[in-house]
Amino acid sequence: MIVLDEPYVSEPLIAWLEESQHPVLDSAFTRAIAEGHALNLVTPEEAARRIDAGERVYTNSENALAWIVENTHNDSLTRGITLFKDKAAMRAALAGLDPDLFFKTCSVDELFKLDFSQLPVPFVLKPSVGFCSMGVYAIQNREDWERALADIQNNASTWHDMYPESVIGAGSFILEGYIDGTEYALDAYFDETGRAHILNVLRHDFVSPEDTSDRMYRTSAAIVRDTSTMFTSWLDRVNALIGVRNFPVHVEVREEHGHVSPIEFNPLRFAGLGGTDVSWYGYGYRTYQAFLEDDAPDFDAVFADKADKVYSMSLLNAPADATGDETFDYDAFLSRFSHVLDMRPFDVKRVGNYGFLFLETDASSADELDFLMRSDLKEFLR
Repeated sequence: MIVLDEPYVSEPLIAWLEESQHPVLDSAFTRAIAEGHALNLVTPEEAARRIDAGERVYTNSENALAWIVENTHNDSLTRGITLFKDKAAMRAALAGLDPDLFFKTCSVDELFKLDFSQLPVPFVLKPSVGFCSMGVYAIQNREDWERALADIQNNASTWHDMYPESVIGAGSFILEGYIDGTEYALDAYFDETGRAHILNVLRHDFVSPEDTSDRMYRTSAAIVRDTSTMFTSWLDRVNALIGVRNFPVHVEVREEHGHVSPIEFNPLRFAGLGGTDVSWYGYGYRTYQAFLEDDAPDFDAVFADKADKVYSMSLLNAPADATGDETFDYDAFLSRFSHVLDMRPFDVKRVGNYGFLFLETDASSADELDFLMRSDLKEFLR
């Protein structure tokens, strides 16, 4: 069962839904994006019946979670959604895996009353519920703290204009110790026995410890092969505590010296805004198809001729001082890269970013990724 919702459905997903005739919830949004495509739309009553009966369900967007929670009676599924979506609840549930990590929750009113001198820096401040790094701040000193509080005051209403409360919750925040190590994003699912299956691993690179953007995710045969066994084992330990079944997740973690620490879990979807399609562009398999058909990819086969290739996805965040009224010069931007797999423009006022870029690179084009990661994109604003 597929439940689609705002803000974006990728063309590869629509094409597969038409080809496979997998059932899709009939809604005003789905009918709008399905125009010209022969999708297998089922009524809300039929969709709820299928989900209640235990049929696997996948969403393209966390906006869809509210419909599932409000219209179905699958208690196990609802519990998983609620727990995974709440960063504070997940941190508490998995506390035994990171017993020494500083962790604190507070309301937005309490946040502004905290005595900074009593907080153990460095730490990360973020909403208990969130998406795409909105409202996430790396705090190294008092200046960072005051800047973060000012930004929350100025931008919280804008976040709510873009996404509903179920996706961006700014009423509760968590403070957690800064986790060292390399950051990764995992597209994975738990099968009918609760066993974890890795579908893709992307390394999330940053330009500095203060950087919290989603500008650079890269995957390769080496990245997946070197980490998938470790992450599968860790996810099995996680699910021994959580206990979900037939459940897809997109997970952000950090790893150092073989120890994995969770950052966040995103339920019933893979990399957002269609980002999970990087596996389709790079390796030729669809993560959502693999989950729905319980057919995890054969990495040896899909990586056979990919040893020297890197596949990246990049969310093009706007400069801090951009108004949103500027025009982004996509042609000038794309001319900087040798092998563009896809460029998906977004309405920056609606989504908060200029778009999603997918690239293929090799050793000779490493400078392209460095430019992409470090550019503030101002040179492309008109």
